[in-house]
Amino acid sequence: MEAAPGKEDMSSFPKEQEGADEKPAEGAQADHPGVQESKTSLPKESPTAGEQEEEVEQVESDTESIEGDLEEQDNSERPLEAHKRPEKIEKKISETFFYNYEDIYSCPFVTEDSGIPINLLTLKYSFGYDCTRSVNLLLMDSQTLMYIAGNQVVLLDLKTKSQSYLRSSSGGGIGFITAHPTKQYFAVGEKGKKPNLIIYDYPSLRPYRILRGGTEEAYIFGDFNDAGTLLASVGSSPDYMLTIWDWKQEKIMLRSKAFSQDVYKVTFSADNEEQLTTSGAGHIKFWKMALTFTGLKLQGALGRFGKTAVTDITGYVELPDGKVISGTEWGNMLLWEGDLIKVELCRAGHKPCHSGPISQLVLDEGELVTVGRDGFIRVWNFETIDAADSVDDTGLLEVEPMNELHVGRNVSLSFMSKVHDCGQPIWYAQDNNGAIWKLDLTFSNMTRDPECLYTFHSGRIEAMSVSPVTYLMATTALDRSVRIYDFISNSQLSEIKFKQGGTALMWAPRVVNPKGGLIAVGFEDGVVRIIEVYDPKGLPVLAGQTNTENAKINLKHVFKPHATAVTALAYEQNGGVLATGSKDKTVFFFAVEDEYRPIGFICVPGPVQALQWSPPSHVKSMLLILCENGFALQVPAPLPEEQDTVSTYQIKNLPMQYFHFYSVKSRIKLEEEIALREEKKHEKEKAKLEWIKQQQEMGKEIEEEEPEEEPEEEPLPPLYIPEEPSPILCGFYSAPGKFWLSLGGYDSGFLYHCEFSSNHQDDPENRKDEPFEIIAIEDTDNNPIHQISFCTSRLLMFCGMQNGALRVYPLQDKDLSVNTLKEYWSFNVHDNDYGQIQGICSSYDDRFLITCGGDGNIFTFNILSPEDVYKELKAKIPSPRSGLEKEKAAEDIEDSNAYNIEEVKQKKEYERIMKEAEEKKKKKREQLIALRHEFLFLLQKNQELPKHMQLHREQYEMDHRIFEELDRQTAQRIQLVQKELAWEREKHLIGLQKLRNQFRDSLEFDTVVVHAIQSNHQISTYRLLAMSEKYYQDKERPSWKKTVLKQAWKQAEEREIVTETRHASIFEGEAEKPKTSEARKSTTRYIESKHEQIRRIVEKSDKVKAKIMKRKAEWDELYKSKPSDDYENPKDVEAIKEAQENMGCYELKTATNYRVPEHKHMNTEKKVMQLKSLELLIHRRKVNMNKEIMSLRDLKVSIIDEIKRLVQELKSIQGALDLSECLPLPLIPQLHPDEVPEKKFEYDSDILLKFKEEQEAKAKLQEQLEGSPSSHAFRHGFLRAPSIKEIDPMAQAAGAHPMKIASSVVTEQQKVSEIEKAEPTEMELEILMREKIKNLYLQETLIKKINALVTNFDAELRFLRHKKLKLDVQMKSADLRYITWYEELLILKNLEKHENLLQGHVNTLIREQEAMQSKLKSYLAQMEDRKCEIVKLQECEKALYANFQASLGENNEFAHFLTNVLKKKIKCMGKKEVGREADEEDENEEENDEERTLGTDEENSGSEDEVFDDSVCPKNCNEALFRNTIQLQQKRLDIEKALTEEKKAAANLRKKYNALAKKAKVVETSLDTADRELKTFQWEKQQRLNELYVVVPLKLHQVEYLVNGEMPSDFSQALVFTNQSLEYLQKRVVDLHNEKRIQREIYKKAQEQHKQLLQDKKEMEIKIRQLEEKCNHLMMKKFGRLVDFEAVQAHSVNIRMEELEVQIMEKEYVHSQELKKWEERILDLQQQLMKLTKENTSKLQQLNQFCREKQQLETKLASLKNDLGVEFQGTLTTDIKEKARLESQLKHRARDTALLREEINLLSRKDGCLFLQPSSPQDSETPTESFPVLTPETVTNNSPVSLKNGHG
Repeated sequence: MEAAPGKEDMSSFPKEQEGADEKPAEGAQADHPGVQESKTSLPKESPTAGEQEEEVEQVESDTESIEGDLEEQDNSERPLEAHKRPEKIEKKISETFFYNYEDIYSCPFVTEDSGIPINLLTLKYSFGYDCTRSVNLLLMDSQTLMYIAGNQVVLLDLKTKSQSYLRSSSGGGIGFITAHPTKQYFAVGEKGKKPNLIIYDYPSLRPYRILRGGTEEAYIFGDFNDAGTLLASVGSSPDYMLTIWDWKQEKIMLRSKAFSQDVYKVTFSADNEEQLTTSGAGHIKFWKMALTFTGLKLQGALGRFGKTAVTDITGYVELPDGKVISGTEWGNMLLWEGDLIKVELCRAGHKPCHSGPISQLVLDEGELVTVGRDGFIRVWNFETIDAADSVDDTGLLEVEPMNELHVGRNVSLSFMSKVHDCGQPIWYAQDNNGAIWKLDLTFSNMTRDPECLYTFHSGRIEAMSVSPVTYLMATTALDRSVRIYDFISNSQLSEIKFKQGGTALMWAPRVVNPKGGLIAVGFEDGVVRIIEVYDPKGLPVLAGQTNTENAKINLKHVFKPHATAVTALAYEQNGGVLATGSKDKTVFFFAVEDEYRPIGFICVPGPVQALQWSPPSHVKSMLLILCENGFALQVPAPLPEEQDTVSTYQIKNLPMQYFHFYSVKSRIKLEEEIALREEKKHEKEKAKLEWIKQQQEMGKEIEEEEPEEEPEEEPLPPLYIPEEPSPILCGFYSAPGKFWLSLGGYDSGFLYHCEFSSNHQDDPENRKDEPFEIIAIEDTDNNPIHQISFCTSRLLMFCGMQNGALRVYPLQDKDLSVNTLKEYWSFNVHDNDYGQIQGICSSYDDRFLITCGGDGNIFTFNILSPEDVYKELKAKIPSPRSGLEKEKAAEDIEDSNAYNIEEVKQKKEYERIMKEAEEKKKKKREQLIALRHEFLFLLQKNQELPKHMQLHREQYEMDHRIFEELDRQTAQRIQLVQKELAWEREKHLIGLQKLRNQFRDSLEFDTVVVHAIQSNHQISTYRLLAMSEKYYQDKERPSWKKTVLKQAWKQAEEREIVTETRHASIFEGEAEKPKTSEARKSTTRYIESKHEQIRRIVEKSDKVKAKIMKRKAEWDELYKSKPSDDYENPKDVEAIKEAQENMGCYELKTATNYRVPEHKHMNTEKKVMQLKSLELLIHRRKVNMNKEIMSLRDLKVSIIDEIKRLVQELKSIQGALDLSECLPLPLIPQLHPDEVPEKKFEYDSDILLKFKEEQEAKAKLQEQLEGSPSSHAFRHGFLRAPSIKEIDPMAQAAGAHPMKIASSVVTEQQKVSEIEKAEPTEMELEILMREKIKNLYLQETLIKKINALVTNFDAELRFLRHKKLKLDVQMKSADLRYITWYEELLILKNLEKHENLLQGHVNTLIREQEAMQSKLKSYLAQMEDRKCEIVKLQECEKALYANFQASLGENNEFAHFLTNVLKKKIKCMGKKEVGREADEEDENEEENDEERTLGTDEENSGSEDEVFDDSVCPKNCNEALFRNTIQLQQKRLDIEKALTEEKKAAANLRKKYNALAKKAKVVETSLDTADRELKTFQWEKQQRLNELYVVVPLKLHQVEYLVNGEMPSDFSQALVFTNQSLEYLQKRVVDLHNEKRIQREIYKKAQEQHKQLLQDKKEMEIKIRQLEEKCNHLMMKKFGRLVDFEAVQAHSVNIRMEELEVQIMEKEYVHSQELKKWEERILDLQQQLMKLTKENTSKLQQLNQFCREKQQLETKLASLKNDLGVEFQGTLTTDIKEKARLESQLKHRARDTALLREEINLLSRKDGCLFLQPSSPQDSETPTESFPVLTPETVTNNSPVSLKNGHG
């Protein structure tokens, strides 16, 4: 069992160093039973003799309690031991004990036997600061500042700026640092697997205590209690363990899991050491150390937020009274009391205390100080906050700070630490934005301003580069700064800030700038800036100025080649070209000149990760482009003069070579696994051979053992290719066209040597390129290489790892190989979790190495040389260029959304094109203006011409497309306006539609009144509501008969489809059979052929049967067409029925004997249908009339239009006549408002505008004169009649056009009269006279035409009015009938319930009667079937006796005995069949019962007849005959039993039939009674209906009921009968007399025809009889007997027998195959038996040999001679018995085999008879699982053997 975590560390003391004189400590360790040796040595400085004495104290173990994993230790039993042994002596660690730092700190790793010096690299200086840690600042005194940098704790001297370092002991990183309250010690919590928590002494920095087992992965935070005796620590995931340490004794006092999420902080309460608080993600927890009966425990209470939103808590402080105040993410403070929030504190106006999270709260000298991420430090009144309580439901309390300090802009404070300097309190603050501040919080008149001591990069260092000529380096990060460092003097020289963060940086090589002062920097917005570093002291000094700065940075060039972040920069080997890569998948090239002229860009398949130009050793200058998504490209340097950059900078003709990395790691792992398995297998075989060799050398014989079955190997893992390609991290050239790659993700762990292929595919995405060489890198599967750099001589390769480690590989031949990468030097420098190395490079002279990481740290290292050598070295800052002071500063690009170079180019090109287009448009406009002026001039000229010479307007239209385009544009604008007003329009449309639905849509026709023109006659439409859809649906619903027929047709079609598919599947299966039969064996083929033969026979038989059936069907049809003797013509029957129903007797419905016919039964549903039909008919008639009226209205409109046209024409004619000759113009009729009611709902834009004006005027008037009577008049204006324009705008338009024509004619005539002033000639006078006569005629004709139109319309209206009046009468009658039917419906509804009950009762009885009739029929059919079964069983019994007599033969002496055996009566209990299916136990019990039963029956029968035993065959009796008799006896018993059951079943059926027949009579009686009751109720219902009054409108001439020639006053005895019916009855009397005479004549003719047909029938029968005799004679002559040809044809082949034969063949084939399997199994078992027998024989022989040797040995010893002989005799006796037993068993098996063979032979017979002998007791004792033992004869026999019940 392994010890629990920390058990060793808790109970052990550190062991002293070897050779030390501290004897008492060693003795103390030896005396203490729980103490074990520690692997850590003591410090080399030995303590004094006085310090060697150890103090021994007695402590009680019940004060110690450990939770979690330590509960499994022995400490859990200590409280019980304390009662037994109250005093226990423990050894304590000496107060003067220290560890040796050299023995615990982590050293670099060096490969064994590599010869690499351990001090290959030594840390020189740390430039960075990990400001993103929540607490990374510790003040030990006023001069020493401490912080964590990767794997080091840096101690910075604030005066000298010097640094000293403490390395982590594990190399896994450092989690936290915290100081002891006395500042004598500080604790360092580390990270890694089972990390240590080390307590260092200050200022000696010696390790004082090492605490082990506190957490699994990393320490997050720690805190000493106020007394300094306890230390609390909390771990990270996965355990989040809170541990309380007795740190001086390196013991865990208490431990518990803090929370299930991230914990940020743990602290002791300053006033109560038994209370702790932890906080973290979404929680705060309050802890107490409570003493329970099991010991001291940690009890935690989780803070409940209640109504307050859950927040992450990073800062809190414990108050003296136990309350806790904490910060929030939104800047307010929460006051906790217990585990609940008492109040939330904010500033006045509910403003937050801080604008952002509160990171720290401190109680200082009775004041509460809060530190916020907003850069403010605020001081609050402690008493006010401590006594705070909520005053309302919001839970907020407003307080104001006493003092506040704003540290500065862009400051984000996370932690402060206080120290006293010369008695004055000084605060040092950590700024998350990369600074350390010195603060004075005295808030007095002498308070100093905040002082920024140091500035650093904030967050990850994105890029770094080293000067090619001096000891300077440049860095950049996303904090938007670029910094220049001197790594010789360990100082920051200069800094420059920009608007965006830096992402790439490269120092220009010496060929570009010999002074080494140019730096290219790429930024996250795609901008590249060229800056220059220079020494300002080299500039001329102006009067009154001094240059005290060491270095300055000048912005030289700015350009933006990319749209997103720049990720890589690279200068060509000769410095002529600068390449920039970006995440926007482009690479841009610049000609390195004074202005960095752009050459162009290319597009790449993925975001650019790195760029590298080929080294000078390569002939051709090529650029290696590495993309994140697994692509690598190679392109040559573009030549500026060859590129065309007029319209775009994109280079399209640059040759590119692609390499798309295809993962091979899975294949490598698979090959390694195969090799490993082969190696293991080889080692196993080798070990086995060695063992055999050893055994042979020892002289032992090795028996040949059976080869052991090797365990099944696990299947090899499948090949895996990641869905997303692994990212390329870095790479470099190895040779022209070849390069090395380091990848992350799945493919990490290797360096891949790749080569660009000559295979150029169109789509690079489809490429799958594999490396040609692969080198595995140790321990990099989850820790890939991020950066690779070489020294100048390429003898060292520096690698930056993902976990922040630094590796150095010495290269012997300046190239990479498997051997050179086996040995390396490794050192963990940066943080192991997030400190992946972002940049690594050596100085220009390879004396220094610089690394920067994601943790914000920058480290410089000495390479192979001690630091003293470099004391004389000094960094030289480049001198400034001449004229630099006169140059203007370069204009920077500050807008992150500014256009890049290509976008500027495209924009300029677009602007140029647009400018050209505008110029063309301007010219076209000028041309159009000139053409328009010319056109207007032409129009004016055209107007000046005579009328007949003028051109029409249409003739000016040269191209209709112009107007179409204008119309299209207008339509577009209209459409745009419609879109803008679409919502409002839709809203008002929906409102209008709702009003229409409510009031208008229910109307199908509104009232329209059509007036006559010359008279007062008028006609109006019916106002009709729209019929609901259900009326039409009910009317159009199909009858139930049609529905049933349709369903029947569908079912028939479905059956046909199913049969067709079945036939198709059968034929398909038959077609597939020949294909598969070729591959079968001969037996299978034969069976298939038989199947085919049967199929053909079946088809042939089916055809014959079909032919016979068809012939039978024809005969049946013929016989069916034969009329029966009592046949009646259906027409005559129908006529008789109609006459009985409708002629002769007219029974009145009021008569007492009236019975309602079946077809006249009326119920509610039928009456509702009648009402609906009537309503629909009325509606249709009214609709038709309305349509005619509307047509008349339309006719009037057309007539008015025609009259208007004629009047206009008349006016034009009268214009040429004198006024005296002009007849009065006829009036133009107008439409009345009630003729066009729909016009009320029509409107146009003018009406709407007018309505809007009226509404506005109305609103103004109401405002001015509210309540005045004039408002009523104004309101009445809205109810005026519509204008002519509103009534008929078309007519107005039609009238306006002739007016224009007329006016134009008048003006023309005036002009003509003005032009022609001469006197007319005679010819002209004649022409004028003719025109006058013509005009007079036309005037008269037009007036007559107008009068005719008016007269005809009035006539049409009067005719339609007369027609409508008739329809009104019919409609009134229909309404009266509707009322009557509705009253009938009410009566029917009242009586419906009772009628339904009666009808339901009748229907139930009918269904019951039908069910009984069907049951009676089924009982009769079953009885007939039982009779047939009884007859069949009796015939079987007769056949059995006949068979028995035939088997006896003649003169059989045992005939009497066998007859008695056959006829013996045995009671069959019916258990035989059940016993066969039951288990063996039930079978045995039932057999015993059966034997008892049989025995009893035999005794009974013996009393009557002669006693005999039928179970034993008599002597000399044929055994086969006896067995046959026994079998026949069993059959007889079965037949008798079946016969008895059938008779019993028949009797039961007869009883059921009789009982059911009685019930059927009762039901029939009940049905008659119910039917009578229903008819009576129908009569009563008819009488109720008769009581209704029916209105029949009659005229006087229609009344013919007169008494004494006068009309009586009482019409109660009158009958309403139509004249048509009366005339029909009178006429019918005459028709019947004539019909009677005609029918007599027809009867005479039919009698004569009947006689003739009888004579013909006799003759035909004689002829048929002659033909039958002839046929029979021919059959007797040919066949010798009469033959049924149809039966012969139908039963020529017994298909069932053929099918059974085929099935038998299939079964025999299957059984033969099975028997072969059994024979093979028997042979296998025999071989096994022989093998076992041989083994047994060999063992017996070996035993015999051993016995012989024993006998010889004992004979030599001459002892126990007689006993030996007796022993051997006993052994022989045993062998003889065993041999006899085996022989008997062999005979037994042979006998069983013979029996089985006989059984098989019997089974193979055709009749299938089988006679079994009863099994012997010996058989039953044979175990069922025994294997068969066969004799040699049975083995050689070819007959099959079956295994049954354990027999062989």
